[in-house]
Amino acid sequence: MRHLRSPLVVAATAALVLAGCSSGGSPGSTGTPALVSSTPSPTATSVTPADRAAVAKALAALEQQYDATVGIVATDTTTGETVSHNGDRRFGYASTLKAFAAAQFLRSVHGAARDERVHWTAADVTAAGYSPVTEQHVSDGLTYSQLAEAAVRQSDNTALNLVLKRIGGPKGLGDALTELGDATTQVVNDEPALNTIEPGSTEDTTTPAAFTADLARVFDGHTLNASDTAQLQDWMSSNATGDTLIRAGAPTGWTVADKSGGADGIRNDIARVTTTDGHEITISVLTTRNDPAAKYDDALVAKSAAAVLQAFATED
Repeated sequence: MRHLRSPLVVAATAALVLAGCSSGGSPGSTGTPALVSSTPSPTATSVTPADRAAVAKALAALEQQYDATVGIVATDTTTGETVSHNGDRRFGYASTLKAFAAAQFLRSVHGAARDERVHWTAADVTAAGYSPVTEQHVSDGLTYSQLAEAAVRQSDNTALNLVLKRIGGPKGLGDALTELGDATTQVVNDEPALNTIEPGSTEDTTTPAAFTADLARVFDGHTLNASDTAQLQDWMSSNATGDTLIRAGAPTGWTVADKSGGADGIRNDIARVTTTDGHEITISVLTTRNDPAAKYDDALVAKSAAAVLQAFATED
């Protein structure tokens, strides 16, 4: 069974380090600060220098194997322990944005307004591209809640565009992310234009560090109320497009609520991973093939996630 490291081991290791050197703060700790308590957590996480070196080696090998660039930030939101690789590098976010559009919908639209029925045309579906749910409901429409669900569970493009309109368009969502403290992500276009990243442009891009922090805040228990947090968790837990991504790379017994994204050489997944010990690890895996003509490979995301999540786990 995989489990998180004992706090007694963590404490002993920390004592030895303090006795042997006078280095500064813990490496890579950019997430939520560890909680201070008189009773240590029974499942405290410790990522050792050896773990970090193993992650760096594994990801470098994967980048070479797939001729790709990988960006990952994973944070244990209980302890603040973070593992990062190209955390501040920009990537196109593709459909991972749909998780944040749904979160902002839940945050800003309430009561009967969520059940307002929306209609669209066949031309809207054609223009948006991949729309497996909304293409079946051109005649009868769906409610805003159903559209938000379709955007997350099925990555429906038309659904995203309609939800975006309800929350103020790309600018409205960008402003919402800014309110969460994200000064990095640039939300400019809707579907399908958001998938095209022009060389040198920062439009419709983010960084793994920004999206991991955003996702942690969305699930922090303060951004959304308890019911809406559970609703988003449910939608992401049954995401139909993520089985071959972070979920495939997670240790046995860990659960994954994710939102995928992909276009051409871009393949991404962002997730809230729950360990068997109850820790929540927020992770963003953003990848792009270096050859503009190359297509993405789900295995790159799964293997990258596996390398990083292993750093938070030990074997019995």
